Amino acid sequence: MKKFRKISAVSVLATSLFGSVAFAGTLEEPVVEAAAEPVFVPAQAPANDWTGAYGGLNLGYADIDGDSGIGGHNETYGLHLGYDYDFGQYVLGGELEYDKTNVDLGGLGDADSITRLKLRGGYDFGKTLLYATAGAAYLDSDIGSDTGAFAGIGVAYQVSDSFTIGGELLENRFDDIGGSGNDADATTFNLRGSFRF
Repeated sequence: MKKFRKISAVSVLATSLFGSVAFAGTLEEPVVEAAAEPVFVPAQAPANDWTGAYGGLNLGYADIDGDSGIGGHNETYGLHLGYDYDFGQYVLGGELEYDKTNVDLGGLGDADSITRLKLRGGYDFGKTLLYATAGAAYLDSDIGSDTGAFAGIGVAYQVSDSFTIGGELLENRFDDIGGSGNDADATTFNLRGSFRF
């Protein structure tokens, strides 16, 4: 009887082992699932925002022509401080700019400086801003002082989030400088570097 139990136990054990091995695999080809195709999303360029305050330095050139032999040209330097608001495609802003000129006005004295209060508006090309500007200009000279008008164009380029470089070409008009009866036009070109904050 003990022998029968041992043989039965060995038979049950062997059947279990062989059965589990038989069910472990089949003769059919294995089903291989295709790997998921990776989805590539193109990276978009970060949006550049021109909103905020800025300030910086100008370095340029002024050419002044006018009545009674008034005229001269010289290098200029100065500073500017402004604020822009970016509406998406368009940017509007205001600025205060000071240029030291020291232009000899043909023996009648020197034009010492031009101070401008600007309104500017332009198109946002991302890192580049192309704009038009206009406003009031104040000329301080040995002949006298005068408040006139100016208009011009400019471009600014974002080198980094906090620094821009650019240039401006402006035409300034002054009538009856200091009550002298002399009129003058001043063409100025400035290279500009600005820190944005």
